[in-house]
Amino acid sequence: MMVKICGITRRQDAVAAAEAGASALGFIFYSKSPRYVTPEKAREIGQGLKPWKVGVFVDEPAESLARIMAEAELDVAQIYGAISITGPMRFWQALRIPAASGGFAFSSGGGEAIFLDSAGNGVSFDWNTARSIAQQQKVIVAGGLNPENVADAIRIAKPWGVDASSGLEISPGIKDHEKVRRFIKAAREAWL
Repeated sequence: MMVKICGITRRQDAVAAAEAGASALGFIFYSKSPRYVTPEKAREIGQGLKPWKVGVFVDEPAESLARIMAEAELDVAQIYGAISITGPMRFWQALRIPAASGGFAFSSGGGEAIFLDSAGNGVSFDWNTARSIAQQQKVIVAGGLNPENVADAIRIAKPWGVDASSGLEISPGIKDHEKVRRFIKAAREAWL
């Protein structure tokens, strides 16, 4: 079970997530987000930590995406919007699922996994939608996940991974370390 803690803006939060057993740390490179970090800051925060470093991008041009990936020393790109990649790069295609997602259709852009997110921050979607896609390829479920509901999401969706950000915060970009530990523990136990 891949467990990603996203919206990391501080070294102490990254360390707490890594020590709790996170598989990946997410850094947001979308300037309109309250969780935005620069490539230099992301590199400093993640330096020496074992989890994958994932860059979150929204409609980022290929040249800029490649430059940020290198500068921040990232392992994976999580891409919302148009997928424009030059050269070999691990990436997850991110799609927003409407709350009422009956009949949702998708087409894979060829990434390592499909990252299914809700239409709004802190809101979940019908996890049965993720389950149908997870039968075809790797799926990461995000959107509205927290320590209280992640086990249900895993039981219903049967994803390859889960991701949380705002459900683990004291305020935007500031993680509650106890919630991070409980989220990772609940996800790992639900997968057994």
